[in-house]
Amino acid sequence: MAKNDFVYTTYIRTTPEEVWRAITSPEFTRQYWVHENVSDWKKGSQWEHVSAVDKHIMVGGKVLESIPPKRLVLSWADPQDPSDDSRVTFEIDTVGGMVRLNVIHGNFRSDSTMASKVAMGWPLVLSSMKSLLETGKAIDILAIKQGCGTKK
Repeated sequence: MAKNDFVYTTYIRTTPEEVWRAITSPEFTRQYWVHENVSDWKKGSQWEHVSAVDKHIMVGGKVLESIPPKRLVLSWADPQDPSDDSRVTFEIDTVGGMVRLNVIHGNFRSDSTMASKVAMGWPLVLSSMKSLLETGKAIDILAIKQGCGTKK
Protein backbone atom coordinates (compact mmCIF):
# COMPACT_ATOMS: atom_id res chain seq x y z
CA MET A 1 0.00 0.00 0.00
CA ALA A 2 1.19 3.48 -0.83
CA LYS A 3 1.28 6.31 1.67
CA ASN A 4 -1.61 8.15 0.03
CA ASP A 5 -3.93 5.13 -0.19
CA PHE A 6 -7.24 5.39 1.66
CA VAL A 7 -8.07 2.25 3.63
CA TYR A 8 -11.48 1.70 5.16
CA THR A 9 -12.46 -1.36 7.18
CA THR A 10 -15.93 -2.12 8.42
CA TYR A 11 -17.50 -5.17 10.04
CA ILE A 12 -21.01 -6.08 8.95
CA ARG A 13 -23.45 -8.66 10.32
CA THR A 14 -24.21 -10.35 6.99
CA THR A 15 -22.71 -12.79 4.51
CA PRO A 16 -19.96 -12.29 1.94
CA GLU A 17 -22.51 -12.97 -0.78
CA GLU A 18 -24.73 -10.13 0.45
CA VAL A 19 -21.80 -7.69 0.59
CA TRP A 20 -20.83 -8.70 -2.94
CA ARG A 21 -24.41 -8.11 -4.07
CA ALA A 22 -24.46 -4.77 -2.24
CA ILE A 23 -21.42 -3.63 -4.23
CA THR A 24 -22.33 -5.06 -7.64
CA SER A 25 -26.13 -4.92 -7.93
CA PRO A 26 -27.53 -1.67 -9.40
CA GLU A 27 -30.80 -2.20 -7.52
CA PHE A 28 -28.89 -2.55 -4.25
CA THR A 29 -26.39 0.30 -4.73
CA ARG A 30 -29.24 2.65 -5.63
CA GLN A 31 -30.65 2.16 -2.11
CA TYR A 32 -27.57 3.20 -0.13
CA TRP A 33 -25.47 5.17 -2.64
CA VAL A 34 -28.10 6.90 -4.81
CA HIS A 35 -26.05 5.61 -7.74
CA GLU A 36 -26.02 2.33 -9.62
CA ASN A 37 -22.92 0.24 -10.18
CA VAL A 38 -23.38 -1.33 -13.61
CA SER A 39 -21.28 -4.10 -15.20
CA ASP A 40 -21.19 -7.84 -15.78
CA TRP A 41 -18.31 -7.81 -13.23
CA LYS A 42 -16.01 -10.02 -15.32
CA LYS A 43 -12.30 -9.28 -15.51
CA GLY A 44 -11.64 -6.86 -18.38
CA SER A 45 -15.22 -5.58 -18.53
CA GLN A 46 -16.19 -1.93 -18.28
CA TRP A 47 -18.10 -0.76 -15.22
CA GLU A 48 -19.97 2.48 -14.56
CA HIS A 49 -21.17 4.31 -11.48
CA VAL A 50 -24.39 5.92 -12.77
CA SER A 51 -26.57 8.52 -11.05
CA ALA A 52 -29.91 6.95 -10.17
CA VAL A 53 -31.46 10.40 -10.52
CA ASP A 54 -30.41 11.53 -14.00
CA LYS A 55 -28.43 8.51 -15.37
CA HIS A 56 -25.27 10.63 -15.62
CA ILE A 57 -22.07 8.53 -15.48
CA MET A 58 -20.26 9.74 -12.38
CA VAL A 59 -17.27 7.38 -12.41
CA GLY A 60 -16.19 4.42 -14.48
CA GLY A 61 -13.38 2.14 -15.42
CA LYS A 62 -12.46 -1.48 -15.92
CA VAL A 63 -12.87 -4.56 -13.80
CA LEU A 64 -9.26 -5.54 -13.09
CA GLU A 65 -9.99 -8.54 -10.87
CA SER A 66 -13.21 -10.30 -9.93
CA ILE A 67 -13.38 -13.22 -7.49
CA PRO A 68 -16.96 -13.38 -6.16
CA PRO A 69 -17.68 -13.02 -3.27
CA LYS A 70 -14.13 -12.34 -2.02
CA ARG A 71 -12.36 -9.68 -4.05
CA LEU A 72 -13.14 -7.01 -6.62
CA VAL A 73 -10.56 -4.61 -8.08
CA LEU A 74 -11.62 -1.70 -10.28
CA SER A 75 -9.94 1.14 -12.09
CA TRP A 76 -11.75 4.36 -11.13
CA ALA A 77 -11.90 7.63 -13.08
CA ASP A 78 -14.19 10.57 -13.75
CA PRO A 79 -15.25 10.35 -17.42
CA GLN A 80 -14.51 14.11 -17.69
CA ASP A 81 -10.87 13.45 -16.68
CA PRO A 82 -9.96 9.82 -17.47
CA SER A 83 -6.25 10.48 -16.95
CA ASP A 84 -6.94 11.06 -13.22
CA ASP A 85 -7.53 7.37 -12.66
CA SER A 86 -7.03 5.37 -9.50
CA ARG A 87 -7.75 1.88 -8.22
CA VAL A 88 -10.32 0.53 -5.74
CA THR A 89 -10.00 -2.87 -4.12
CA PHE A 90 -12.83 -4.50 -2.19
CA GLU A 91 -11.69 -7.37 0.04
CA ILE A 92 -14.48 -9.40 1.64
CA ASP A 93 -13.85 -12.06 4.26
CA THR A 94 -15.52 -13.65 7.27
CA VAL A 95 -14.27 -12.90 10.76
CA GLY A 96 -16.03 -14.06 13.94
CA GLY A 97 -19.36 -14.68 12.25
CA MET A 98 -19.33 -11.28 10.54
CA VAL A 99 -18.02 -9.93 7.27
CA ARG A 100 -14.95 -7.75 7.27
CA LEU A 101 -14.97 -5.41 4.30
CA ASN A 102 -11.74 -3.65 3.42
CA VAL A 103 -11.92 -0.93 0.80
CA ILE A 104 -8.55 0.31 -0.42
CA HIS A 105 -8.59 3.28 -2.79
CA GLY A 106 -5.20 4.28 -4.12
CA ASN A 107 -2.79 4.60 -7.02
CA PHE A 108 -3.63 8.30 -7.30
CA ARG A 109 -1.58 10.68 -9.41
CA SER A 110 0.37 13.20 -7.34
CA ASP A 111 -1.91 16.00 -8.61
CA SER A 112 -5.13 13.99 -8.39
CA THR A 113 -8.41 15.76 -7.74
CA MET A 114 -10.14 12.39 -7.32
CA ALA A 115 -8.25 11.71 -4.08
CA SER A 116 -9.94 14.60 -2.28
CA LYS A 117 -13.35 13.60 -3.66
CA VAL A 118 -13.21 10.05 -2.33
CA ALA A 119 -11.67 10.90 1.04
CA MET A 120 -15.02 12.07 2.41
CA GLY A 121 -17.22 9.86 0.26
CA TRP A 122 -16.18 6.35 1.25
CA PRO A 123 -16.93 6.61 5.00
CA LEU A 124 -20.44 7.87 4.27
CA VAL A 125 -21.16 5.29 1.54
CA LEU A 126 -19.82 2.37 3.59
CA SER A 127 -21.79 3.47 6.66
CA SER A 128 -24.94 3.62 4.57
CA MET A 129 -24.28 0.17 3.08
CA LYS A 130 -23.65 -1.30 6.55
CA SER A 131 -26.85 0.24 7.86
CA LEU A 132 -28.87 -1.12 4.95
CA LEU A 133 -27.44 -4.63 5.27
CA GLU A 134 -27.93 -4.79 9.04
CA THR A 135 -31.22 -2.93 9.50
CA GLY A 136 -32.86 -2.82 6.10
CA LYS A 137 -32.65 0.98 6.05
CA ALA A 138 -29.89 3.04 4.44
CA ILE A 139 -28.63 6.39 5.64
CA ASP A 140 -29.92 9.40 3.67
CA ILE A 141 -26.54 10.33 2.28
CA LEU A 142 -27.91 13.18 0.17
CA ALA A 143 -29.22 14.92 3.30
CA ILE A 144 -25.86 14.47 5.01
CA LYS A 145 -23.93 15.78 1.99
CA GLN A 146 -26.20 18.82 1.83
CA GLY A 147 -25.67 19.40 5.56
CA CYS A 148 -21.88 19.26 5.36
CA GLY A 149 -20.30 22.62 5.72
CA THR A 150 -23.42 24.39 6.93
CA LYS A 151 -23.69 26.02 10.33
CA LYS A 152 -26.31 24.78 12.77
